[in-house]
Amino acid sequence: MNILILGSGGREHALAWAVKQNPKCDRLLVAPGNAGIAQIATCLPCDIDDGAAVLALAEAENIDFVIIGPEAPLANGVADDLRAAGISCFGPSAAAAQLEASKSFTKEVCDAANAPTAAWARFTQPDPAKEYIREKGAPIVIKADGLAAGKGVIVAMDLETALSAIDDMFGGEFGAAGAEVVVEEFMDGVEASYFILCDGKNTLPIGTAQDHKRVFDGDLGPNTGGMGAYSPAPVLTDEIAARAMAEIIQPCVDEMARRGTPYQGVLYAGFMIKDGQARLVEYNARFGDPETQVLMMRLGAQALDLMLACAEGRLDKAQVNWADDHAITVVYAANGYPGSYTKGSVINGLDALPEDSHHMVFHAGTTAVGDTITATGGRVLNVTARGDTLQQAHDRAYAMIDDIDWPEGFYRRDIGYQAL
Repeated sequence: MNILILGSGGREHALAWAVKQNPKCDRLLVAPGNAGIAQIATCLPCDIDDGAAVLALAEAENIDFVIIGPEAPLANGVADDLRAAGISCFGPSAAAAQLEASKSFTKEVCDAANAPTAAWARFTQPDPAKEYIREKGAPIVIKADGLAAGKGVIVAMDLETALSAIDDMFGGEFGAAGAEVVVEEFMDGVEASYFILCDGKNTLPIGTAQDHKRVFDGDLGPNTGGMGAYSPAPVLTDEIAARAMAEIIQPCVDEMARRGTPYQGVLYAGFMIKDGQARLVEYNARFGDPETQVLMMRLGAQALDLMLACAEGRLDKAQVNWADDHAITVVYAANGYPGSYTKGSVINGLDALPEDSHHMVFHAGTTAVGDTITATGGRVLNVTARGDTLQQAHDRAYAMIDDIDWPEGFYRRDIGYQAL
């Protein structure tokens, strides 16, 4: 098969790495890709948010299957355009991707499905939102309703923070994403991620993970897109996961089908777990980043078979073969991230690192300049390792980091601490 993956981050490098191992993959193309992906696949320029551009590329390259990495192409209907042209693809329709693109849409689906989640209200004007916040008190959660690249959520521990978040969002800090705001009850507990494949009707869980959102050790500092992750997440026990499938995931998937917008792709559910019960924090309509890196490390080549089963509506006949293993990924970011950072610094030492089924550095924000690899993103590398225990995976990942020579970068030293 000729396979095209859309995206340019660590998530897409991990997907490409897993897909490449499957004998069904004859040619692997990634658009636009990055310096790391270019070492294992053909990278081509393309405006991946433009369905017509993606379609033209897929037809020119005789592509059989397209895997859509990021959220923006999904929200823009790229999957719809591909399917309409008869090209098989992995990723939900624009209508179904509203589960990520609109917080209030998700809440309506949850309400209809009786899925346990936080109490909520939606606002299009600042004053009623502030009135509601004063009535409810803090802590309270403020979310920009649209896509804000994982950053449009403010957990306000006091009223002052909550009220200024309303001003920021309606003042345009998150662009069009903040034209509507959802205010939610604060849920305490432990957060974990659950990844479930859906073919429109059937569901198949493919793993749990826990990520680290805050930029500094000890979960301090501002939120980021994620500074590291590990899988499996012990807090999401088999019992809690089975109950979440029965009470949250399957009822929501059934509700999506009932609405005439069946969900086909990966559903990334963020749960808050307390007293043995999971409540839904949010859905994402794509693989998480950096959670994909640890999931692909554990799944390997079968990831392609599972995504094909998903796209072809035969997930009820598929199964996941899990090894009893653990994986961890540590994000190496540019100094200054998640604020402003400089681009173009040279990263040394990558060539000497092991690359096998237990060790891999996925590139998230790199560019090749001649023979050198330079940093061009905020999150730059995802140093990933697998082991029989989480401690072994942790030790392997940090040993690799110690051999990378990049003084312009930083990373958290405590990834996985909740489970070690």
